[in-house]
Amino acid sequence: MKNNKIKKIILSGGGTAGSVTPLLAIVDEFKKEKLNNYEFLWIGTKKGLEEKMVQDAKIKFIKINSGKLRRYFSFYNFSDIFLIIFGFFQSLIILIKYKPNLLISAGGFVSVPVAFASWILRIPILIHQQDARPGLSNKIMSFFAKKITVTFKKSLNDYSRKAIWIGNPIRNNIEKLKIDKKTTIQKLELNNKKPIILVIGGGTGSLFINNLIINNLEKLTKFCQIIHITGKNKSINFNINKINYKVFEFLDLTKMADAYSIADIVISRCGMGVLTELSYLGKPSILIPMPNSHQEDNAKIFQESNSAIILNQEKISGDILEENIKKILNNKDFSNLLSENIKKIIKRNANNKIKNIVLELL
Repeated sequence: MKNNKIKKIILSGGGTAGSVTPLLAIVDEFKKEKLNNYEFLWIGTKKGLEEKMVQDAKIKFIKINSGKLRRYFSFYNFSDIFLIIFGFFQSLIILIKYKPNLLISAGGFVSVPVAFASWILRIPILIHQQDARPGLSNKIMSFFAKKITVTFKKSLNDYSRKAIWIGNPIRNNIEKLKIDKKTTIQKLELNNKKPIILVIGGGTGSLFINNLIINNLEKLTKFCQIIHITGKNKSINFNINKINYKVFEFLDLTKMADAYSIADIVISRCGMGVLTELSYLGKPSILIPMPNSHQEDNAKIFQESNSAIILNQEKISGDILEENIKKILNNKDFSNLLSENIKKIIKRNANNKIKNIVLELL
């Protein structure tokens, strides 16, 4: 007999878009497969980027207090302990009321008290490790998890036998992207005569990348067009009326897919959400990892496989950026090599694999 009982799944993560996109990709997969007897609830932060993204996906969103444990000395480590404890009791109340069958997280410290509460209540936990370097929140939650899925094969060594190498889930609008370049260029009021550079500063907006583009806008727009995504609340400083330059704070999934479809080169930080999209789409890329962060580990994998141009933030200049953009634009063989190599970096079919793991745990 078919079991039509609704299964409830808690999704948790936030603060940045990085821990949000793979979970939304899981929801996309369930919708695509028309698995309707599953219900999702998101537990996130009060001030992060995730609330709008989650609500746009039509998932109920609940906020809890969120603290962070840093690997370095900070007075915030003391005050945040109380936020984490408060978040734990909030999570406990939500879980008792909601009675979920599973918790899924892709990192973010908001998930730690939720995971601990889930473990106490004997709710199974699935963790996804996106980045090459294991995050502290995921390392803590791994003790409670039933399964841990990872993007890179090397990450299997960071966890126990619980770890499964699947790649990184990706949103359906990006995965199924169909390019109608001419129509999209017209839609964004650009032209076919100059190459298009898509600049992504990350969900919270990289001040360094934003300034790098603005400070060199005059010479860059002489030979290319720029779509500049500045990050939330950042475009006010870069709202410049200039030919060959379009600026946005944020693009929704459909518009982001449009921007990707017409970009000849992408300039970006090294968050795994964007890197996964670049890999699936085979986009020639210039990557500028955030110094002294997990992004440098991600960038190293792409650099070692000759899949992208990696630039050191502490050594980059406008001339170096221009030189590398032209290196890709003026050498079709090199551009094609980057495109082919980047496609091989991320293991494919992660959406279906993690969906099957979810169904197994349920």
